[in-house]
Amino acid sequence: MTGQIEITSHRGVAEIPAPDWDACACPEAADGTRPDDPFTTHRFLTALEASGSVGAATGWQPHPLVARKGGRVIAVAPLYVKSHSQGEYIFDHNWAEAWTRAGGSYYPKLQVAVPFTPATGRRFLTRPGHDAEGVAALVQGLVQIASDNALSSAHVTFCTQAELAAGKALGLLARQSQQFHWENPGYAGFDAFLAALSSRKRKGIRKERATAQAFGGRIVQLTGDQIRPEHWEAMWTFYQDTGSRKWGRPYLTRAFFDRLHQTMRDDVLLVLALDGQRPVAGALNFIGRQSLFGRYWGCTEHHPCLHFELCYYQAIDYAIAHGLRVEAGAQGEHKLARGYMPVVTHSLHWIADPGFRAAIARYLAQEARAIDSDIGVLASYGPFRHTVVEEQE
Repeated sequence: MTGQIEITSHRGVAEIPAPDWDACACPEAADGTRPDDPFTTHRFLTALEASGSVGAATGWQPHPLVARKGGRVIAVAPLYVKSHSQGEYIFDHNWAEAWTRAGGSYYPKLQVAVPFTPATGRRFLTRPGHDAEGVAALVQGLVQIASDNALSSAHVTFCTQAELAAGKALGLLARQSQQFHWENPGYAGFDAFLAALSSRKRKGIRKERATAQAFGGRIVQLTGDQIRPEHWEAMWTFYQDTGSRKWGRPYLTRAFFDRLHQTMRDDVLLVLALDGQRPVAGALNFIGRQSLFGRYWGCTEHHPCLHFELCYYQAIDYAIAHGLRVEAGAQGEHKLARGYMPVVTHSLHWIADPGFRAAIARYLAQEARAIDSDIGVLASYGPFRHTVVEEQE
């Protein structure tokens, strides 16, 4: 108990009624419009559970937290017990190795996150009017569970700046990381975006787009009922190929893609390169109220520049047409030349052992300075014009 607030842990998000969960996760969508964050919705998290993409055998065991006041759900959090550090995109492998060398057991640990999803969003999900007390109750519940079970640590990844401030005030350690996002000041079209770039970068993008679109087929953007089962079959093939090369084993199961078709196809933008009717490459995006989130890409044939076209330029096209910005996922300095600029992302961490916590705090301070410096350098190499007068194209 935290005052009048009761904290409970459950065996899955599916145990919590969707109206209660979504009243905290996406209250802005109560009128049937899009949520800000599609990844914390009941339908996305239960798709992971129902498809077997998370669960005991995967090292992502769901234990979502629920805060109730007077019997009413006022806050929830997607909590997982982790037996490894894969699929998080905020890397703590060196922490685990250091703790193991010191004779400790780093795993299991607690993780408040959306599995396999490096997208910023609220992690302590509160019903409107209960923000401060809901976040405080969930943080205290998280720490209490970790302490009661003698766990090494608890982590909150890709949280918002507001949650960062609240977490720091409650004694959690703050960490910075870096991604590349495309911002939309209200471009009238892709040419208006190009006009904001230096002449050399503008020419480079035009050349890449022309090269990609000359691959011998056509490129289509599909969402909602335009997406058919055979499109998911193709995307699964692309995802398997990319996943096996990047991670060794794809995180998501085939059933997850079927579940997306059943419950989330209106939240999805699928960009496919077709040779006749045969998909040869594809990119999977999720659509939020303010952002388009690029997630997965793959191909069965290599064509020059097709990756850039499907993942970055088609995303910009869609974002401009719908008044969105683009988060293109983790890492990738190659995104800089395509108009995706470096930004800071945030996470919060609780470390049980005082000495280890002090060492981590020193590490995080040094890391933050290095990231700030890197972002400054990278931003100076961005593609946008620095002067009004340019060479003629």
